[in-house]
Amino acid sequence: MKPPDPVEHLVAQLARLPGMGRRSARRAALRLLMEPEQRLRPLAEALRAAAEAVRPCTRCGNLDSSDPCRLCTDPERDQGLLCVVEGVADLWALERAHAHHGAYHVLGGSLSALAGVGPEELRIAPLLARVAEGGVREVILALPATVEGQSTAHYLADRLRPLGVALSRPAQGMPVGGALDALDEGTLATALRARREA
Repeated sequence: MKPPDPVEHLVAQLARLPGMGRRSARRAALRLLMEPEQRLRPLAEALRAAAEAVRPCTRCGNLDSSDPCRLCTDPERDQGLLCVVEGVADLWALERAHAHHGAYHVLGGSLSALAGVGPEELRIAPLLARVAEGGVREVILALPATVEGQSTAHYLADRLRPLGVALSRPAQGMPVGGALDALDEGTLATALRARREA
């Protein structure tokens, strides 16, 4: 049995990445192979280093090379303000926007009866323990505006309320630069309900 063709193997691996179809993977592979010293070898080294060093933070669930992660150990962050997100991508999005300067907790998904995801499959127990140990004054439930996200937020609110912390949700509605006629009815209705004084 002959070994797989390295070019086709590279294309197949790239095509498995989110948002990368077979055609895009082929173009990326060609670009990498045309400049192996400038592109392919540095990428391979970065992938190897990340695979060896990056792990989930045992405190918040963020991906980092240190545990606890840099966000959890940053003395400039408000550890009393805890933002709960569905996944690491949401945490990174909030960090890119410089929208939150407190601590985080990554659940690892949302509750979904259809998909068989219950509280035991998510990082809910560590969240409750973290809040119960004290020091957290407010929990922001920054979960998606989906059925599963809303169900998860309600479940968490019911479990967190007895712990005596303030609970909040991010406002939902019109995106910056959004035209009214381009928005769906649910977004428009939510935006009007969450209106503020001009």
